[in-house]
Amino acid sequence: MKELNPLLHSQLRLAVISILMNVEEADFVYLKEKTESTAGNLSVQLDKLSSAGYIFVEKGMSGKRPRTTCSITKEGRNAFEEYVEALKTYLNI
Repeated sequence: MKELNPLLHSQLRLAVISILMNVEEADFVYLKEKTESTAGNLSVQLDKLSSAGYIFVEKGMSGKRPRTTCSITKEGRNAFEEYVEALKTYLNI
């Protein structure tokens, strides 16, 4: 059996990557609502995914308000696909 990627095996990080696989980009508020996470926890997990090169995080302003958007990178897409393939070996699919 293939080893599951420990970085993606976290529930919140896996949820974020799964969401980003299906959208061009997502802002922080959207990810927070969809994952039902706290802002602090989401921020920490986004930093981990960004440091691994799995997502690109862009911080900017929307009017007078800060806005953080995230998008998946090619490395992140590949890591997710490998994770799914490894998971299939555990499920005998």
